Formats: sequence, structure tokens, C-alpha cells
Amino acid sequence: MMRVPFLDLAAGYQALQPELEHALLQAARSGHYIGGEALHAFEQAFAAYSGSRYCVGTGNGLDALRLALLALEIGPGDEVIVPSNTFIATWLAVSQCGATLVPVEPDPDSHLITADGIAAAITPRTRLILPVHLYGQPVDIAAISALACRHGIRVVADAAQAHGARYDGQPVGGAFDLCTWSFYPSKNLGALGDGGAVTTNDPDLAERVRMLGNYGSREKYRFERPGINSRLDPLQAAVLSVKLPRLDAWNARRQAIAHRYCTALAGSDWTLPAVSPRTSPVWHLFVVRHPRRDLVQQQLRALGVDTLIHYPIPPHRQQAYQRQWPADAFPVASALADEILSLPMGPQLSDEQVTYVIDCLLGC
Repeated sequence: MMRVPFLDLAAGYQALQPELEHALLQAARSGHYIGGEALHAFEQAFAAYSGSRYCVGTGNGLDALRLALLALEIGPGDEVIVPSNTFIATWLAVSQCGATLVPVEPDPDSHLITADGIAAAITPRTRLILPVHLYGQPVDIAAISALACRHGIRVVADAAQAHGARYDGQPVGGAFDLCTWSFYPSKNLGALGDGGAVTTNDPDLAERVRMLGNYGSREKYRFERPGINSRLDPLQAAVLSVKLPRLDAWNARRQAIAHRYCTALAGSDWTLPAVSPRTSPVWHLFVVRHPRRDLVQQQLRALGVDTLIHYPIPPHRQQAYQRQWPADAFPVASALADEILSLPMGPQLSDEQVTYVIDCLLGC
């Protein structure tokens, strides 16, 4: 029996160990532990990579979302449209700004919210659309942008899982007003701890995000607005700068694995994710559906194949939000949560491991 981990972060570190440790040592010796050249260099490189003019590093992905909303002055009385199925951080950022969540059900085939679904949820109080490039699949940027433009509504994209993803051949990082990122270790571009960023083509918004993440200060000991303390650590920036040049190759490996899964599982009991021809997903997660998900997951575990569920409980059924919506409020999100399964995915997976996973999937 072969052992197939869901994701092998240690192997990823070992493959770059000399370069990573050299970069960390250089950053440690620099004497600049907040800001500094290591951070500046990464912000410039990631802005260019993500298709935007500006990048501001943050402490984590949730802070990136919250700072983006604060920069747009989203607050009490404002409605923010969000997906009903997403990691809870998308919702938490809205709640922490005091705005009102307006969840929208996803397309059950792609798991992404659509312009039609968003349009039906717009009211006179809607100030922001917050789509998520879920699992590394871009939303329909053109349709959502056109809708937002018609209504005069801002858009912030949650791209925490979409490093390197493309829409119509272009990186997703500059498509909307602001785009937020997470560099959590398991991401396609992951740090050795927490980290995040906001990208934009608007210099004023970039400066506002930076100011708000520095206690609300542009000048030392002068505070314009009540901000927070959330800055990307230069040690993590140094790590990310080593990894960034490899990201396209890693994503290509993920795409090759996804292609093998799709080819082998077509016509089986497994429901595969629908992909728009306009997009180039980077498969942070490869999520399939099965009507007997729990039983199949147990069988796979017994065969040595690790899988996860992203996410087993949708946000509206979490204790944090259950007083606002009944458990049956969003049936599509609930149905997905009951059937989805994330298969092993990552650039360190060998061809032999992928073959074994496929054989096990078809045998369950």
C-alpha cells in the first residue's frame, strides 16, 4: 500500500532549503525587521507577477481583506455581497468592518458565484461585491466588472487561493479595485508562517491600505485614522522572494495533476469541477463531489490516501453566524459541504502517487 499525503510542506522546504536558509540569514543580518529592502523587493515583484501596479504586504490574508474594506470605507449600513460557500475569513472581514453580509449562492458546477446571482442580491445599500477565486478558479471577471460598473459598486476579490491564476490570459491581481492574498504556508505561494498582501492599480488605495496597516499613520507618531498593526514580516518576504520565480512551474505541475484527475474520473461517480474556457485555474485545491463522500473518504484513508474537506461547515451554519440565518438558508452551499472532497494536490506529488490515487478513487 502506498502512502499519499494530502500536501507535503516539508518536501517543498527541503527542495529549496539552501536558498531559503540563505535568504533568511541575509534578512536576519540586515538589521531591518519591519519593512526594509527585503519587503520592498517582494512587493515590487509580486505586484508585477499579479498584474497590478502596487502591492502592500500585510500580516495575513484576513487582515488583507479587512484593510481593503477599510480603505474603501466600508462600514455600518453598507451591504457587502459574498459567496455563501467560502472560507469564513471572507465573511469575518465584512463583520469586523461593521458592514452587513449578503450571501449569494454559487453555481453548483463551478462552486463560484456568478454575475446573475450577484445581480439578484443588489439593493440600494450595496456598496461592495466580494467574489472569491475559490480553489484557484477565477470568477467571471468580465461579467462581474460590467455589473459593478453599471451599478457604481466597488469590487474586492479574495484571491487567497489563486496565486498565478489567469482570466482571458491575464493575471487576476489587477482586475478589480483591490485584490487580496494570503501567503499561509499551504497556499500555492506560501510563507513559513502567516502573511498576506493587497494588490491594486490605484495609487491612492495602495497608500491608504499601507497607512491603515501601519496604525493609521503615514508619518511617525501622526495618526490620520484608527488603523491596525498588520505588516508583512521581511523574513517572510525573503522566503516568498525565493519561491515566487518557481510559482509558474509549480502551478503547471498542479494543472498537469488536475488534468490527469479530470481525464481518469470523467464518466465515473465523481462529479468534477466545471472550468470556464476563459480561465486558467491554478488548483490550490482540486475539489470533487461524491454522494457517499464520508464513506469514500474512510475507504481512501484505509488505502493510505489523505483527503480533506474544504469546507465541511458553510459559514452560515457556523456558531459565529447561526443566529443570523437558519441552517437551511443556503441549500446549495449546504449540499456542497455534504459532498465535496479535496484530493491530494501539490507540486511534490509524484506521477506514481497520482496514479495510485486515481486507482483508489475508481475502486471506491
